Amino acid sequence: MLKNYLKIAFKVFLRRKFFTFISLFAISFTLVVLMVAVAFLDNTFSPHAPENKQERTLGVFFMEMKSPDDHSTWNGTTGYGFLDRYVRTLPNAEKVAIFSEPELVHSYKNGEKIPAYLKRTDGAFWEILEFEFLEGAAFTAEDDKNANFVAVINEATRRKFFGNEPAVGKTVEVDGQNFRVVGVVANVPFLRQVPFSDIWVPISTIKNDSYRKELMGNFIGLILARSAADFPAIRDEFQSRLPQVEFPDPKSWNKLRGMPETFFDSAAREMFGEGDDYTKKHGGKLLATIILAMLLFMLLPTVNLININVSRIMERASEIGVRKAFGASSWTLVGQFIVENVILTLIGGVIGFVLSRFVLHAISQSSWFPYADFQMNYRIFLYGMLLAVSFGLLSGVYPAWKMSRLNPVQALKGSTAGGTR
Repeated sequence: MLKNYLKIAFKVFLRRKFFTFISLFAISFTLVVLMVAVAFLDNTFSPHAPENKQERTLGVFFMEMKSPDDHSTWNGTTGYGFLDRYVRTLPNAEKVAIFSEPELVHSYKNGEKIPAYLKRTDGAFWEILEFEFLEGAAFTAEDDKNANFVAVINEATRRKFFGNEPAVGKTVEVDGQNFRVVGVVANVPFLRQVPFSDIWVPISTIKNDSYRKELMGNFIGLILARSAADFPAIRDEFQSRLPQVEFPDPKSWNKLRGMPETFFDSAAREMFGEGDDYTKKHGGKLLATIILAMLLFMLLPTVNLININVSRIMERASEIGVRKAFGASSWTLVGQFIVENVILTLIGGVIGFVLSRFVLHAISQSSWFPYADFQMNYRIFLYGMLLAVSFGLLSGVYPAWKMSRLNPVQALKGSTAGGTR
């Protein structure tokens, strides 16, 4: 029976080329957009090297400092002084790293201006994150303590400075300072904001040491817990330390607010955090918003497909009447039409997968997101297949039910008025 359904389905597709084209376009276009979106989310938030320990990592990505009268507010990333004194010694933390946000700097080689992103880190940064080293190794806590002018560079920077030659032991000039290369790592995509950079150097090589006392500044703290079960204790201890912070000028600033959070929660807070609500997690809201947006995006093409399928069914009223007159049951007709629709949807899904590969490759090769490498992995493939089958079922059930309700006599006369046998 299934073989007959398949034969009928392909004959119907070829007979109604316009309806088939519209259906395939709606399915494939929707899947391309959804799968590209999923690829972006996957590459931004899912565990990928070098963030292999993401499930037990928190970050101090955001803080708020207020004046005594609450009229002045300073929002942004944290200062090194706060992180070094009040976060580095948190109990239940296996390791704590401090690093700066990446800044765009320029170097010169043979008169050519070379732009690059520079990130300053401590030694623990390399112990929490697991970079793929192509040459050498990371600099250490001792290098940071002694202000050694050493650097780790990525593969792209090595190529710009040294071509295809090894880089370890050679010197790069960065922002007016000279650093000896001790390691080369694989490129990290721009979307991985915690590890991303072109060049990494010790924090202590900053040109002046005023950063050591800052409560607010350009730094982020990364906390590696022994397990995710320790997150609540780390957050509670962090909150208990905020009232103990010593302010250089309490008349100007006397309150700090913030919370260690996952990178996903941090992104959610930026979207949904309001007023004084800086200690609540908003990850659930962001996840619900993403799911709802995907469902709503699916809704419009699904409704269009239902309308197209209803029109297609009404054109086949005589065929349905003949089959019902010869004893075909309503369930047989429903099954046939759902099979047709699922097949059409899967064909559109295959087209969508192929187009998605081309689109993702084009984005990866563009300069929009440095070092981006969007790939069709098994998660995205399964999401796409699930969406494709969902399309087939959602847009096929109602038309199939409506088809099965046609009265055989009226259907043979060409009428589409509903009725039961």
